[in-house]
Amino acid sequence: MAATPRPGPGLHEPVPPPLLRLLRRAVLDHALSEHRRRHVAIVHVGTPGGPTAVLPVRPEEPTDHALRADLIAALVRRAGTTAPLVWLTRPGELVEQDADVAWAAAAGQAFAEAGRRLVFVAVTRHGWLDPLTGLSRRWVRIRARQ
Repeated sequence: MAATPRPGPGLHEPVPPPLLRLLRRAVLDHALSEHRRRHVAIVHVGTPGGPTAVLPVRPEEPTDHALRADLIAALVRRAGTTAPLVWLTRPGELVEQDADVAWAAAAGQAFAEAGRRLVFVAVTRHGWLDPLTGLSRRWVRIRARQ
């Protein structure tokens, strides 16, 4: 009997409802806290709405894949959660950008070296996108639920 194929890295449908709630929270927090059209991207590691370690990504600071992976590993240790998510908040449209792919690859390496499963998304004020699979969710106007 053939084994059931396991999905590759990244998010696949159906996304578990608790994870969907966390990703929605990441989008909502970003939409409520960042009103400027242009702002620095920030890498977050932890739990949206909970313990999180952050790193501003300044374009003038040089990074390469190995440095980004080391930075992600350090953020994981600093976040102190057992199952951290990684998300990159950034300006712009909800389409794949070079920074999304670069940080996803670095996070993939850091999490693989630690033996952890990676959940990585790019977050804008209107939604989230998994650059590894293209899976995304969008909101025209995201609001806090009552």
